[in-house]
Amino acid sequence: MDENALLAAVPDRLFIGGRWVPGSAGLLTVSDPATGREIKSIANASVEDGAAALDAAVAAADAWAATAPRARGEILRRAFDLVQQRRDEFALLMTLEMGKPLAEANGEVTYGGEFLRWFGEEAVRISGRYGTNPEGTGRMIVSQHPVGPCFLITPWNFPLAMATRKIAPALAAGCTVVVKPAELTPLTTLYFAKLLEDAGLPAGVLNVITTSTSGRVSAPIIADPRLRKLSFTGSTEVGRRLLQQASENVLRTSMELGGNAPFIVFDDADLDKAVEGALLAKFRNIGEACTAANRFIVHESVADEFAARVAERVKGMRLGRGTDDGVTIGPLINQEAVDKVAALLDDAVARGASVLTGGSRVHRAGTFFEPTVVTDVRPGSDILREEIFGPVLSIVRFADEDEAVRVANDTEFGLVSYVFTRDLARGQRMIDRLQTGMMGLNVGVVSNAAAPFGGVKQSGLGREGGLEGIHEYLSTKYTLTPDPFGV
Repeated sequence: MDENALLAAVPDRLFIGGRWVPGSAGLLTVSDPATGREIKSIANASVEDGAAALDAAVAAADAWAATAPRARGEILRRAFDLVQQRRDEFALLMTLEMGKPLAEANGEVTYGGEFLRWFGEEAVRISGRYGTNPEGTGRMIVSQHPVGPCFLITPWNFPLAMATRKIAPALAAGCTVVVKPAELTPLTTLYFAKLLEDAGLPAGVLNVITTSTSGRVSAPIIADPRLRKLSFTGSTEVGRRLLQQASENVLRTSMELGGNAPFIVFDDADLDKAVEGALLAKFRNIGEACTAANRFIVHESVADEFAARVAERVKGMRLGRGTDDGVTIGPLINQEAVDKVAALLDDAVARGASVLTGGSRVHRAGTFFEPTVVTDVRPGSDILREEIFGPVLSIVRFADEDEAVRVANDTEFGLVSYVFTRDLARGQRMIDRLQTGMMGLNVGVVSNAAAPFGGVKQSGLGREGGLEGIHEYLSTKYTLTPDPFGV
């Protein structure tokens, strides 16, 4: 399917109660960040549209909760199969609206689809327990139940995977949902909603609202006492505000927030593996990932060689529109992102850092920044404190293990860390000492549908994926019954 045909096939309306309906706040426009060209206009939801979406989710909640787990799982399995059949369409659509190269978009289709398969299997494994109480006077029954209607807010950087990572466990658990995708990349979610409709999902179980006034539309939904769960992926700043709003009704919350991932290279590391891991951890998704390595903390004895080898590889990266052959670095999402990357790099250089390759905006159509390696970054530099969210690899040196740990933990964030060492005992110590919810030991990518994704400190609350992911959408009930034998 060519670009124009694909864009024409994407719904341009809101999905509420099983119907595609116009928004009552006019239209919002989606642009291709590689060209700046407007590619589609879609419905813009109002506060009233948001309320209608929640009404639909509430109306469908009881019937969906009572639907057999096997039936819920089979719908998710059909959705998985349809994603595989339409993988080229989803990959192209993500490249058009977000900018990532097609090869990476295809990788996201694989990753995102796995949440449908994983949670389709988990739907039939929701379990409880039964046993005698310690006193022997009764029987304890512990059961799991859907939390109820959920509001899911997804980010722009992984349009398919972030939708499936939230929607799949919610549906598997028996919850109905209202999904609000990011204004910058809503087309993939709309196309996915159409796919779930094709997979046989009942009306009202999934509702999608697209809007240019996220805060205004979201606030009444979060304040509605019928809502029982809020899940958000995005910045810590916005997450804090949403947590404040969610506290009014004591909502269950899942928050996947900002990151400032350390990537530690010890003196005994396999540098071939460390370089490959660094390229994956930094430049995957153009650096626009919460799991992207932000601070490369390299032992002073190997720092020069590591920097030189990484810079040589980065020089060979091809920058351009993600649909073009051989492109490895696409555009940043918008001009604001380019300005932030430039400001962080300028601050680091002003404090004494050295740029080994790249370092500049690209003056062409679209929002491009050169893939960059900067070394000898000084303590106190903004680039060490703030999430870069762009293709800049910044290197600092350390002398011993304690210093590496201190530098790595010197942040309010704690999403993921990466460690490269041949010393297994040291690797085990890093598991204990690094304050992150996830860690890659001699690997540069950690995400997997079967693993719990999430952080500590101000990187968030709760976990997505793995055995833990479905429990974010379940509530635990304890029941005591009399001893059936009357003892």
